[in-house]
Parts: sequence; structure tokens; C-alpha cells
Amino acid sequence: MKIDNRLDHVVIVGGGTAGWMTAAALGRFLKDGRTRVTLVESEAIGTVGVGESTIPQINMFNRMLGLDENEFVRKTKATFKLGIDFVDWKQIGHSYHHPFGPYGVDMEAVSFHAYWLKLRAMGEDHDLGAYSLNTVAARQSRFMRPNGQANSPLGSIAYAFQFDAGLYAQFLRDYAEARGVTRQEGKIASVQQNGETGFVTSVTLESGQVIAGDLFIDCSGFRGLLIEQTLKTGYDDWSNWLLNDRAVAVPCALGGSRAPVTRATARPAGWQWRIPLQHRLGNGYAFSSAHISEDEATADLLARLDGEPLADPRLIKFTAGRRLKSWNKNVVAIGLAAGFMEPLESQSIHLIQVGISRLLAMFPDRDFRRPDIDRYNRVMRFEYETIRDFLILHFKATTRNDTPYWDYLREMAIPDYLADKIAVFESYGRIFRENEELFNDTSWFAVMVGQGLAPKGYDPMVDVMSNDALRRRMAEIKAVIARSAEVMPSHLDFIKANCDAMG
Repeated sequence: MKIDNRLDHVVIVGGGTAGWMTAAALGRFLKDGRTRVTLVESEAIGTVGVGESTIPQINMFNRMLGLDENEFVRKTKATFKLGIDFVDWKQIGHSYHHPFGPYGVDMEAVSFHAYWLKLRAMGEDHDLGAYSLNTVAARQSRFMRPNGQANSPLGSIAYAFQFDAGLYAQFLRDYAEARGVTRQEGKIASVQQNGETGFVTSVTLESGQVIAGDLFIDCSGFRGLLIEQTLKTGYDDWSNWLLNDRAVAVPCALGGSRAPVTRATARPAGWQWRIPLQHRLGNGYAFSSAHISEDEATADLLARLDGEPLADPRLIKFTAGRRLKSWNKNVVAIGLAAGFMEPLESQSIHLIQVGISRLLAMFPDRDFRRPDIDRYNRVMRFEYETIRDFLILHFKATTRNDTPYWDYLREMAIPDYLADKIAVFESYGRIFRENEELFNDTSWFAVMVGQGLAPKGYDPMVDVMSNDALRRRMAEIKAVIARSAEVMPSHLDFIKANCDAMG
């Protein structure tokens, strides 16, 4: 066994959200004075800037870094987020809310969802959202952090953030540099490899400067400078299930609702996002270029903004899928270099975060042992594929038949994992979370019910409770949630009192 076989130098190629999240995490934990971290980026190369909207797992990342949340919100001009509103997905004119927190309360051995399904089967309640504090609060534009109160819905409110991606990268750059990470300005002109192993040994900048390293982290975006252009890793193309291959994005002035939610509205050839920040709205249209032209999509988006555009529309081209390996030789791809799926469930930053956390858990020395690399690739593949299937559900479970785009999606064959999830749900309304997959049973239930899937029955275990007892219990839960929402301040009042960036 070798003693002190630590890495001397970690080189991150590319900045943006992925690069600076990685740099911040490494700066936080690689503080032994031995392993240096350098991030190479060029101001001449723009970043995609996806991921202005997040899911609650980002709170784990922030806690890991030891961030002050109010400072983080102010510096990124962020707002809070309780869930996602889906408009026109099941059919035009229909909407539902995917909340981050649970429905109801723990009901002893059987999921709360089963009791609601029985109540609906009795014809007595169809408003699933009334049993979610997140949904009720979002409808009323209310927000507060959890107060820790036991036996109260207010004790454990799940929430995330909506922020300016450029400001977020700058915030993390300041954090990383304060912890010893070195930023190197410059474009990479060439990549050098070991002739025998194929490992990347260094990158050479246009200035002629050579930066050698032991571990290289590819955060270079869609092009995958190291993972693909250099190592030819290969790509698993999922565009037969996720048709959208373009997105046009534009910020606009504030207008309309400031509720703590991201809105996703299904459109004839894709879907439109709306993300309220403290200083502007983020907007975009993810679409299929086979079903609408770039000019038409741009015009459609601009016609549906809630305020004046603040910049020219920006077009992003992509192919849904993932690299066949996230870790190849001594290169780990994180962010867009590792893969990309449209940000329908705000998972883009989470995939960066999980790539970083898995790397920290499997951090190598200079031997780069194969079993650890294989495990990293295996768990990252599972992460991407289960998220992929959750996204496909939104497009598959629909009755829309107004355009060829929706006709294809409604009728397409789907992956076996998703088909099994749907089949189990359609039997007795049961949902099982597999191997720590990202989206839990509440998320799957929200989308399945919201998209119109209907089980043939409900879990027979709920029949141990009489119908009258069920009615009383469910009415009590709904009333407690309604009262809890009433004590929450408005979303904007909470920001003004705690983390206002505009004052």
C-alpha cells in the first residue's frame, strides 16, 4: 500500500455554474495544503446559464459549503420556491401543482396517497392540492422557512430557490477563491495525453501556458472538450423520447404573479418556463425543431412575456442524453459536459450537485482504481436514467391531440422502468422509490395524478379505517393545512424582511 498517494493538482476546465460549484466544493474540502485546485475559463466563451430554478436538494449543497442563506439569496437576487405549476399538460385548460413537500401526514404503514385515492373513489374530494401546505401556500403567494415546530406542517417546509445563474457563479467564485482555488483566464488551444494510458496530462492555453494536472474535471459545457473531443467517450442519445432539441431564453421585466413557484406551460411544440426572481423574470421555450422553426418559437415566446424583454433572445441547441461514461480515465465530466435534459423539473443543477457529491465520496488518489470509477459511472447512469423517465412521464401521460408533436409523444413507446412504474400505479395507486432515485413517491404521485393517470383501485389496506373515520380524518388534515398557510407571510414580505437584494 502506497503512503500519501494524494493528488497534487486538480484542474477544472470551464467555469459557469458547474465549474464554480465544483470549485467551491473542492475548495471547502481539499484544505490539506497539498492538493491544489485550478479553474481554467475564458471570458470570451459564454456560458449557457441554465438552471435558474432548483429543487430542495440544493439546501444540502449550501449547508455543505456552510453558506449563510440570507446572504446567498441577496447576492443571487433569488426568490424562494415551493414547487412547480404545470399548465396545459394533461389537456389545454388544465393545471396542477407539483409540491416539494408531502401530501397529508403519515398514516401508519400505508401511504397517505392511498387514503386520498379512496376518498376520491367515494366521490368526495378531487382537490389533491388542499392536502399540501406547499400547494396551498403557493396558491396564496405565501412563504416562510420551517419553524421546527413538532407535529405541525410548518415544522418541516421543503423549499428551493430561483436565482440568477450568472450571479450564482460569481457568488461561488468568490467563495472558492477565498478558499484557495486559483482561477486561470484563457482559452485552451490543445490537450496533451499520456501515450500509453491515454490519461490527460495537461492543457495548453492560447498564450502558450501549460497547465499540468492529475485529475481533470470537464465543465466545458455541451462540447465536452476533454470527455468527448479528447477521450471520445460517446453519447447516449435520448431524443426519441425527449423530442425537444432547442431552447430560446430571454429575461423580461417583472410583471404578473410573484408566487414562489416556477411555471411550466405546455405549448404546441414544447413548453415554456417562467421563473420569477427579485429583479426580473426568467423565460424560455424548450421546443422541437422538427415541429416548429426557431423564428416561430422565438416569436411565440416574446408574445407571451409578462414584461418588456431585457435582452435579445438567446438560442440554445442540445441533444437530450448523457455521456456513456461520466468518468473516463482521469477525466470526470460534470454539468452539461456529462449530459443534458431540458430543465422541466429543475434538475439541471441537481445533476451538477450529485456529480460533485459522488466525486467527493469516490475521490481518487493517483492510482485511479477501476472499481471506484466503475461505481461512479454506474450510480450516475442510474441518476440520469431515472430522472429521464420522470421527465418522459410528463409528455407521455397526456390526452392532448392538438398537434403532431403531442400525438407522437402520447403514442410513443417508453423505457421499461417507466412502463413498470405506470403499470404498478394503475393497479392500486402504489408508487415505490427505487434505490434512492431523486424523485420520491410524492413527486411521482403529483405528476401521475396531475397528468390524468387513474388507478383501477386503491390499496386495500386503507379499508381498515371506516368510511366515516376516513372522512373525519381527511377533513381534519385539510383544515390544519389551511390554518397553517394562513399564518405564513406573503412571499415578497418574507424576502423584504430577511434577504431583500433590491432595497
